[in-house]
Amino acid sequence: MELIEATADDLDALVDRWHSLAQSMEAYDELNRLVRTDVRDIAKDGFQKYLDAEKTTAYLIVRENETIGYVILREGHHPSRQYSDFLRIVDLFIDDDQRSRGHGTSVVERVTEMARDRGCDHLKVSCEWQNEDARRFYRETDFRPKQIEYVQSLS
Repeated sequence: MELIEATADDLDALVDRWHSLAQSMEAYDELNRLVRTDVRDIAKDGFQKYLDAEKTTAYLIVRENETIGYVILREGHHPSRQYSDFLRIVDLFIDDDQRSRGHGTSVVERVTEMARDRGCDHLKVSCEWQNEDARRFYRETDFRPKQIEYVQSLS
């Protein structure tokens, strides 16, 4: 398994997978509901911004010359904290037919190496509270709960 930095040529592959991820997240909270008919165009613009951003990188997850998912990483810094330099997993998506085969764990291991190589002292990730599969996966890959995010609908 390897992580290959995505380019503009990979936008369709990224958007297709993001759309699948976004649809699956609808089940966890009403705030995740997709309502726009042009959501794919919006996602394409969003991924282009990721590709252009200095501190954010999108990678295709490739196994045996086949793309099986993607991961988006963003570097960050908390100047007032002892553990100040981090790498955040913004999105991690493995194609449905490739799950439960150790690919996600391999991605986290590779991202851990990348974070160390970049001088980071910790990794961050978040997931939907109701997504027990994701919570279990992150616990099993040595993440621990640190913070809870609350949301409030204003409509």
